[in-house]
Amino acid sequence: MAYIPTKYQYETSPRKLRPEYEPKKNPYAKKKSSTLKQKQPKVQEKRKIKPNVKIVLYILLGFSILFALSYQNSLITASFSKNEDLKKQLNSLQKENAQLEISIQNNLNLANIEKAASSMLGMKKLDESQKVYVSLPKKDYVESASEQVVVTEEKSLLEQFWEGLTSWIN
Repeated sequence: MAYIPTKYQYETSPRKLRPEYEPKKNPYAKKKSSTLKQKQPKVQEKRKIKPNVKIVLYILLGFSILFALSYQNSLITASFSKNEDLKKQLNSLQKENAQLEISIQNNLNLANIEKAASSMLGMKKLDESQKVYVSLPKKDYVESASEQVVVTEEKSLLEQFWEGLTSWIN
């Protein structure tokens, strides 16, 4: 193997050595070769970009599907919890309703009514001294419709004048 000189130092600093002079570029040289070299890397870059774009689009599609599924699950969970809350409210209202029905039945008991009347309102049962008997005659207080009802009609001013005139003449 032959030693190939490189432009790097092999001691403590790996810096690139600058040449002592820089070759001048020929302004009259053909530019086609340089343009071909420049166009080829751009084509290669475009070829590299297309697979990257596809990969990114597939990743975005996957994330959007996962997001849609998680959103749907959150909606299902929210509706389930709302349903459970409504069931709990229904059970508590049914228990309260049953307690109120029992309370109403207890309050409608005649003994409880007498007790409440005597304790809260200060009422007492009647004594014999407080009772007053009233005797009513056995007469029928309903009037029969066989009597004749006379209805007088009001006469106009002209008819009253004519009757007054005829009665004065006779």
